[in-house]
Amino acid sequence: MTTQRTSGRRKQAMAAAAVVAALLSTAACGGGNDNEGSKGGAAGFDAANNKVAQASLAKKGGTLKFAGAQDADSWDTTRGYYGFMWNFSRYYSRQLVTGKTEPGAAGAELTPDLATGLAKVSDDGKTYTYTLRDGATWEDGKPITSKDIKYGIERVWAQDVLSGGPVYLKDVLDPKGEYKGPYKDKSADKLGLKAIETPDDKTIVFKLPQANSDFEEMLALTSASPVRQDKDTKSKYGLHPFSSGPYKFESYNPGKDLKLVRNTEWKQASDPIRKAYPDQITIKFFSNANDMDARLIAGDYDLDIGQTGLSPQGRTTALKEHKGNLDNPVSGYIRYAVFPQSVKPFDNEHCRKAVIYGADHVSLQNARGGPVAGGDIGTNMLPPSVPGAEGQKYDPYEISGANKSGNAAKAKEELKACGKPDGFKTTIAVRNNKPSEVATAESLQASLKKVGITADIDQYDGSQSSGIIGSPSNVVKKGYGIIIMGWGPDFPSVQGYGLPLWDSKYILESGNNNFALIKDKAIDGLFDQYTTTLDDAGKTKIASEINHKVMEGGYYLPFVFEKFINWRSSNLANVYTTDAYSGMYDFVNLGLKNSK
Repeated sequence: MTTQRTSGRRKQAMAAAAVVAALLSTAACGGGNDNEGSKGGAAGFDAANNKVAQASLAKKGGTLKFAGAQDADSWDTTRGYYGFMWNFSRYYSRQLVTGKTEPGAAGAELTPDLATGLAKVSDDGKTYTYTLRDGATWEDGKPITSKDIKYGIERVWAQDVLSGGPVYLKDVLDPKGEYKGPYKDKSADKLGLKAIETPDDKTIVFKLPQANSDFEEMLALTSASPVRQDKDTKSKYGLHPFSSGPYKFESYNPGKDLKLVRNTEWKQASDPIRKAYPDQITIKFFSNANDMDARLIAGDYDLDIGQTGLSPQGRTTALKEHKGNLDNPVSGYIRYAVFPQSVKPFDNEHCRKAVIYGADHVSLQNARGGPVAGGDIGTNMLPPSVPGAEGQKYDPYEISGANKSGNAAKAKEELKACGKPDGFKTTIAVRNNKPSEVATAESLQASLKKVGITADIDQYDGSQSSGIIGSPSNVVKKGYGIIIMGWGPDFPSVQGYGLPLWDSKYILESGNNNFALIKDKAIDGLFDQYTTTLDDAGKTKIASEINHKVMEGGYYLPFVFEKFINWRSSNLANVYTTDAYSGMYDFVNLGLKNSK
């Protein structure tokens, strides 16, 4: 899952760093009154971090106001891939199942939404059957049928028209790529995908060619939302999706603003998930993150839709004056450097490990924002929210221990082992719209120089990532031996996190995320084994084994298990962070204390 957020300029970040570090130290120690200096009525520092703040104070009515530094990639349920889009889309889209509306880890557990219950699984894990609940309707009052759900899922196959979103369902239901999508479907009803059956309007049956133990997690993704065929405007659908939830689009000006109003045909009795407290929900998009943060702190907006934390300038002010309006969640993302094996000398694991040992991990952590705003030092590649994660207990290179400030002797041993005793030259690729990533690249550059590795830094347009670092041929052409990136789980499993990063089948000519170009039969085999393992204990064990194999290969240098400093207005009620959306606030049941 990708996050998107445009931060302030790097110079502003560096200027604020010393002040922020001191303030973060106070926050980390819990010093002072957590409500001191807060906007009137704030719940307190970390009050909504994995717990519910002001649950009983939510009132019906009012306008919930989001601010954002960047628009969604698409509001089309098939095409959206940004984490905040998935979170926000529950206002206007429903799925058969979804995450629970509970804080922390419980939020990532599945619960029925359009369906009356979780799947009835048969045929050794290859058949999933659901019955739709009564009373669920579209915004024009017509009932939502099993055929609407099937059609919405079929749209994932139309990648030539609707690219950008996750394709897990396509890969699992049609691994041979035989179905061509609804727009090329020759059947009269355009419902020709054989893997999904709709015997009546209330029943839907999924028949997988091979079992996949995470299949129900895939059905909880936004890409499994129903779409009504007569309302499908294809590539324009994201401008005005047709609502199956409690809110509908009233207006949308891309890059400027969006407004949702109540869907008067939605019935609370048909929806066990959504409380629909506000009358209206708005988003205002800003071109400057510092301006947005200032307006949040002033009380003009309730929260940042991007959910990737205040920029350094905003953090400084908020921690000093409004600490009770802040939460400091673990994000579920890992920030890291990855070494493409196609760029010499990173085809040699000892050269990769020389970088891991040569790096100053405390300096890298500080470049990300320190222990509170940046996160704990990352020691491996499995995020805390994924079953099988071991956190800092699994630290094969002693990144958070003996080698946390780097180990020049070990780095030079590895350089000798890879035939580069005098070091080598390489290039670090980093997004130019991510100041903390640029600072991280500079930290890495400085520490590697001490062990004889000279690294140039190439900043590229972050909005063009898929064609720059996502093109293996371009990576070779540019000589990108080190790529700085981050990743969070699409759903909380090693498959939902690591499959696009580590499985050889996911190496793509464009839009590639397996940047290390890992082609390890053992890792591929463990993923294959994972998908057919149905018991949770077995899946957890395999997830740990995959993580160990990845780390043993030295393909990655993890920086931090990321944390954020997020703002919530004093007027927000029923607010909590959830693992379902990688530590974001759960948007769907936010309410306002004062609804006027």
